Amino acid sequence: MASTSISRVVPASPDKVWSLIGGFDTLPDWLPYIPESTALEGGRVRRLANPDGDVIVERLVEFNEAERHYSYAILEAPFPVNGYVSTLRVHAVPGRDDVAEVQWSGRFNPDGATEDEVVDLFAGIYADGLDALHKTLAA
Repeated sequence: MASTSISRVVPASPDKVWSLIGGFDTLPDWLPYIPESTALEGGRVRRLANPDGDVIVERLVEFNEAERHYSYAILEAPFPVNGYVSTLRVHAVPGRDDVAEVQWSGRFNPDGATEDEVVDLFAGIYADGLDALHKTLAA
């Protein structure tokens, strides 16, 4: 199983960051790659569309409001992996209440691609996503 993790410090308190990204159906609010999200099964599943029209279906597998993190599994996507589970977390930065650290990590099995290719793919998605989050919060 392969994995990758990307972290960024963003210009907002952990509570403000979590209020933006903590909803499982809120990706379009901060991630330009996902302009559309539809909640299904009472909010436990989200059906996403990217600008190319690709469909991504993900299931929420863990949610912790108090600790500000959630994990999800991909059920359907155009990515060369299986067994994908990812976690999005918001951490406080010691001694600072005006910034937060956001960590996006995932583990997965390559399927039709090399481990390096899929690690690079998701590291890029996570980095671009956290850069977009930073821009949204700095605006």
